[in-house]
Amino acid sequence: MKFGVMIARLNTPYLIELLQEVPVIAVTGARQTGKTTIVQNLESKIDKELRYLDLEFPEDQSKLQDPVLYLEQYSDQCIVLDEIHRMPELFLVLRSLVDRNRKPGRFIILGSASPDLLRDSSESLAGRIAYTRLYPFNLLETAKHKNWKSLFIRGGFPESLLASTDKASRRWRSNFISTYLERELPALGLDANLQMLRKLLLLIAQAQGQVLNMQNFATALGTTAQTVSRYIGFLEKSYLVNRLEPYYSNLKKRLVKSPKLYISDSGLFHSLLGIDDFDALINHPAVGPSWEGAVINQTQSVLADDYRLWFLRTHEGAEADIIITREDRPIMCAEIKWTNAPKMSKGFRNVTEYLQTKTNYLITPEAETYPVAEGVWVTSLKEWLQILHDMKL
Repeated sequence: MKFGVMIARLNTPYLIELLQEVPVIAVTGARQTGKTTIVQNLESKIDKELRYLDLEFPEDQSKLQDPVLYLEQYSDQCIVLDEIHRMPELFLVLRSLVDRNRKPGRFIILGSASPDLLRDSSESLAGRIAYTRLYPFNLLETAKHKNWKSLFIRGGFPESLLASTDKASRRWRSNFISTYLERELPALGLDANLQMLRKLLLLIAQAQGQVLNMQNFATALGTTAQTVSRYIGFLEKSYLVNRLEPYYSNLKKRLVKSPKLYISDSGLFHSLLGIDDFDALINHPAVGPSWEGAVINQTQSVLADDYRLWFLRTHEGAEADIIITREDRPIMCAEIKWTNAPKMSKGFRNVTEYLQTKTNYLITPEAETYPVAEGVWVTSLKEWLQILHDMKL
């Protein structure tokens, strides 16, 4: 990193494990989350030399005019192919090379598109590849370097969080959003009206944390719900938007069955709404949805693969912002609170009783951890993330 600060990523130990187990590792995530940096820093931790090719650069693409000839000469190294969606024909080549030599840690591929978006190209590597997603920084990673307020207002993209001034951070985020919409999404295959896409992203920010109403978006944009759904799908698969699905159970209640959408980074959310700094944020009506989105996004960043994240809301008023399940069994619930002295809602208590979860939390910015009712604790975001991270171990 060029900022004078090296922030350790929680994904690193998992990547090292994968390098000992599978021939191909795919690291996905939005652009500028630090995928290249985390991989380049692996070289000092493994017994292989890394050979890095950035497929956005013509000179690196030209090396792969005969990809088999080029790649086979480095079969004893770990070859990193960045932005592989620029050359999707390589997936078949990788399959052929791996089938000849299936030793682990042969290739690391990096991409700013989700596995779903790459699936048509990458399905040929089934059984040979493992995927992991790199999120923007979370509070466990940055606590030694930045306070939670800085992470909250600037978001977790390295160049935004570690910028020398608030102004520089805002400028980076504004440019990032423009570049993503104008260049990255078309490169990933989205043939969209740019003006409509910008407006849709703003509408999602304005409705953050609300239950999705596709028809309302379609009416506001003057298009069809089907078009809105397609655009939202691309925003999700390119990691600009996160979808949180409702949890279904055998409750004898009328359940809300539509998902919620969140801008995938709090800094991007604030840029879209023109919120410049922390003082402006705490006086803004979007502070609650902003905090909710930040907690949801950071929770997803530390959750182990065998856990799922949901929300639950009934038309009778029972609600939980977070439900975590394992093997379809609810194991804990959480309510997100923008206060360090929270009170548990009756609706949240109803959910914990319905689902019979024994461990439940009210997540605050920085409160100490203490019990507030039987099976319910108040805690800070940092401690909440630590609890979830420890569940992986």
